[in-house]
Amino acid sequence: MSVFFPSTPAAGKPNLADLRQNYERGALDESTLPADPNVLFQLWLGDAIAAGVVEPNAMTLATVSSTGQPSARTVLLKGFDERGFSFFTNYESRKGRELTSNPKASLVFFWKERERQICVRGEVSLLSREESDAYFQSRPYGSQIGAWVSEQSLAIPNRAWQEDRDIELRAKFPEGSVLLPPNWGGYVLKPDEIEFWQGRPSRLHDRVTFKRSGEAWERFRLSP
Repeated sequence: MSVFFPSTPAAGKPNLADLRQNYERGALDESTLPADPNVLFQLWLGDAIAAGVVEPNAMTLATVSSTGQPSARTVLLKGFDERGFSFFTNYESRKGRELTSNPKASLVFFWKERERQICVRGEVSLLSREESDAYFQSRPYGSQIGAWVSEQSLAIPNRAWQEDRDIELRAKFPEGSVLLPPNWGGYVLKPDEIEFWQGRPSRLHDRVTFKRSGEAWERFRLSP
């Protein structure tokens, strides 16, 4: 079955074939890149923050079920160090269940204002309960309660059920007394591969990937 994008779309419908952007903001030159991709990630993240990118720590997290069905969603990066990329969620959510059965995942950062993308692949493990609790206690009160309210990824009767549960849990846990839920905490993705993409004119983009080789990294330029 072929897909047809008409040159003259029907009234009120977007012409997807003509949606394009020319990229001219930067380049990737191997001669100036650090040998460690973690250093380059920190440089690019700092640049995105300085450029005013909205939620520069937003990333697409892709996981795969035990049957091989992939799923993806946007989460927030909440830590980055020598161990890898950290985020927090409900262990019983779809992503939590999939990471239990298949602890491999990928991340994608897309900073359109800088015409840059970073793809990360690797293995995911749990952060300690102590580290999860330290982060949980730093969250706003409403977010702490929300972690208790949400039965993430499960069907619920209606919005009223959720709001009633919020009221109930606020009464149970006054501000300053919210405990870390047993089914909520952090993960860290240890990267095996990190790919940096810089948009370039005529779709001749720059793609440089770093692959882990023992304790070192090998670097390759990829065709766009």
